[in-house]
Formats: sequence, structure tokens, C-alpha cells
Amino acid sequence: MNSREYIESGILELYVFGKLSEEEAREVQQMATDNPAIRTEIAAIEQAVINLSHSVSPNISSETYDKIRHELLGDAPEVIQMKSKTNWAQYLGWAAAVVILLGAGFMYLRMNDQINGVINSEIEKDSSEFKSMQKTIITLEDKNKASENLLNIIRDKNNRIITLEGQPAMPTAMAKVYWNKATQAVHIDAQGLPEPPQGMVYQVWSLKMDPLTPTSIGLLDKASAETTKMYKVDNTTEAEAFGITLEPEGGSAVPTMEQLYTLGKV
Repeated sequence: MNSREYIESGILELYVFGKLSEEEAREVQQMATDNPAIRTEIAAIEQAVINLSHSVSPNISSETYDKIRHELLGDAPEVIQMKSKTNWAQYLGWAAAVVILLGAGFMYLRMNDQINGVINSEIEKDSSEFKSMQKTIITLEDKNKASENLLNIIRDKNNRIITLEGQPAMPTAMAKVYWNKATQAVHIDAQGLPEPPQGMVYQVWSLKMDPLTPTSIGLLDKASAETTKMYKVDNTTEAEAFGITLEPEGGSAVPTMEQLYTLGKV
């Protein structure tokens, strides 16, 4: 049998896929050693299988090909009869189908990971946007509620409005007191007061004029301020005037008259 007949017999393809007995494999190896054409044909068959695997999985290497062949065919050789070229084509087609299936599975897993990554990213983005929208809605609701409270105070016919004018300590300051004659509730509109310095706070006083008797009815604390700067302080039943002084944070037992910002008589 000459080299061409030997090549066309299909034995080299079976050798590449490890389907020859040890004796047959040694025979092929000896033939390849003695005949360059047979060596070239063996290399071409191996390259054809690698190229086929690359068409379905570009990342597969020669080492990976050997691993796949090992997993598919195992190590144990089996003795088979020499078959025609047609039988080899059927066997190669089966092997190619398995390689394609493995490649398709690999591609599916990668696509599935990418899709899941995109979905998770979109879920996180939507969740962040939803939380941001919730905060905005809550802020708007708080502002709306504060505005409604302010309108209710201004429109309440039982409220008496006392304007507190600026004093020498702060001539440009002003404030308004809404004193409800029915409930004795007191609200302070502090829109006309400048921001207090760090560590200081405005304190509101209910005053009796003769003799001058100041009673603290609350602090205009930033922590309790609404967006409208309308503050609810303590009720008062007997007041002839109201004053606001600037005091150290926490308030004072008696007003610091040098820091009297606004004053107004009832």
C-alpha cells in the first residue's frame, strides 16, 4: 500500500481521534516517521478539527481541543476494523456536531451572563432613580404641608397679628407673631430675621410691661424650622408685648437686652 492509498484509507483520521489500537497507532507513528506526506496529512487533519472548533468558539486553543477530545473519546483505545473513507466522514461529522454543541453551550452561557449583567444594572439604576423620586416626592409633600399650615394660620380669623420691628441691635430685622385668641397658640414668622451666628439661637419672649416681666415661650431652633420659617412656640395667656433676642445656643433664663433684635406691643 503506497502513501496515497494509506492516507485515503481513513486510518489517519482515526489515529488523530485516538480510535486505533496500540499496535495500529504504533504502525501509523512509524509510517509518519518514514513518510513526510503522512506526517503532513496528520497535521492537516488536526488543524482542520481546530479550525472547526474556532468557528463556533473563537477562544478555543490546541490545548483545549486536546481536552475536549479526551473528554469525548476517553483514553482507552478500542480495536476497530479498517473502514472506508465514507465511514470516517460520518465519524468526523458526529465529532463536529459535539464540538458545535459545546461551542453553542459556551456562547449561550456567555450571552446569558451578559444579559443578566445588563438586567441587574438596569434594576439597580431603576431602584436608585425610584429612591431619588421618593425623596423628591416626600420633600414636595413636606413643603406642601408647610405651605398649607402657613395659609391656615394666616387665614384664621382668631389670630391676632403683631408686627415686631427691628431694634438698635439689628434695625433691619422684623418678625410677625400670630396669636390665636381662642386657643392662645403662638406662631412666629421669622422670615425677616437673619441667620443666627454659629452657636447662637433666637429666643422668643412674652412680655408684661409694668413691671417689665419677660417669660420665655420658645427657641427658634433650626432643627424644628419648616421651609416657610413659621415656628410654633409655647402658648401664652397674658402678653402685652413680644420680643426676640439672640442668645447662646440652648437659650437663656433672662433676655440679653443688648441683643434684642425685634419688639412689638400687642
